[in-house]
Amino acid sequence: MPNFIRNPQDFWSGVIFLVLGLAAVLIGREYAMGSAGRMGPAYFPSFLGGLLAVIGAISVGRSMFRSGEPIERIAIKNLLIILVAVVLFGLLIRGAGLVIAVIVLVMLSGFASQKFRVLPFLTVAVGLAAFSALVFVVGLGLPMPILGSWFGY
Repeated sequence: MPNFIRNPQDFWSGVIFLVLGLAAVLIGREYAMGSAGRMGPAYFPSFLGGLLAVIGAISVGRSMFRSGEPIERIAIKNLLIILVAVVLFGLLIRGAGLVIAVIVLVMLSGFASQKFRVLPFLTVAVGLAAFSALVFVVGLGLPMPILGSWFGY
């Protein structure tokens, strides 16, 4: 790592934000922008991508002036657990329904934490599942099953 980078965590997080933000802006160029009063499909992702790129540039710049801790080793096992949890959520949402999919997502991703205990995580999972069902299915009317076809609904 070069000497002018005093905070590697800020530097690399800023690089990631910058790359993702610029990618969103570049991808958004293929769609119609529209105007503030009549937004096209590129307006929102381009605006958000631009903001993300600005935040990334600020973070990269700040990494050169503020001291920080070095980057620790990447916890591959925990990343894989969370990735599997998200993929399972996507696979379960139709067949098992939103409630079961959210509970599985929270419980499985909880295994990535060193502070995992079944009862607190199960309480949060059930609460989040109920909240998600109320907001997305009942409140917003999104067409996703609360309990899926595997349960006869």
